[in-house]
This record gives sequence, structure tokens and C-alpha cells, in this order.
Amino acid sequence: MLKYFFISKNEKETQELAALVISYLKPSSVVLLTGDLGAGKTTFVSGALRKLGYNDHVVSPTFNILKCYFEVTPNVFHIDAYRLEDQNHEIGLEEFIEGNGITFIEWPAFIKELIPTEHINIEITRIDDNKRSIVISDETDINKDLFRALEER
Repeated sequence: MLKYFFISKNEKETQELAALVISYLKPSSVVLLTGDLGAGKTTFVSGALRKLGYNDHVVSPTFNILKCYFEVTPNVFHIDAYRLEDQNHEIGLEEFIEGNGITFIEWPAFIKELIPTEHINIEITRIDDNKRSIVISDETDINKDLFRALEER
């Protein structure tokens, strides 16, 4: 298993880390984001999108469940599964998760049956108002170049 630990001192550092991560992802990559409410999951996605040239405000798709960013390449799909706990998951999300884009999933435990074997885990833990502990892991070891870049930063 590949694993990387980082302490982010502010939102900017979280977004810079996300920009590095997305640089090493390929279309069809799936990134699982875990952490409490307000931990910085959407901030991470925002940093990744900015790296791809998206400069508008990014909000969590909590009420929409899915937000698609077709104006960037590769396309990015941002899923917030928080409202899907104990729900029927047959709403077509697998088309995006298995699709030709990078998929970020917040609250992945609520749709675990849709999660592919190959994915990256990012766990964000709030330390204080600004600081976050970020743990990035890959159980399949398919993203060795990403982890090499993370260690070199």
C-alpha cells in the first residue's frame, strides 16, 4: 500500500496539494474523500479543478448529489453521497464513476457498492480552524508516480 501524510496549514496548501494530485490522475480515476463536515473535501476538489483551469466558485453538490465539470479536460465529476445513506443507489452514478473523467466522491461509504477496486483514498481531518491532516493512500499501488511526486515535494 502506498501512503502519504501531509499537514496543511491553510486552504491554499490544501488546494496546492490537490493540484499536484490531479496532475498525476488519468481519466477514469476515482478519488474517495473522507472527513467530517467542514474538513476540506470540497476545498480539495476546488484546488484540483483550478489546476485544470476552472476558476469559478466550487460548492459541494450535497443537495444535487452530482456536479459535472465538462468545461475542463479531463472532465471532472464531483459526487457527494451524504444524502444517499440508506437510499436506493440506482440513480445512474455508476455511469460517471466508470466514465471517462476523474471522479471525486465525498462520503463514499454511503455508496460503497459502486466504488471500483482501483481508487485513491484521501482522508482529511480538521486539526484547528486552518490546519488539516491529509492522508493519501492507494491500496493497489497503481499510482506510484503520484506518490513519488508527493514524497519529493
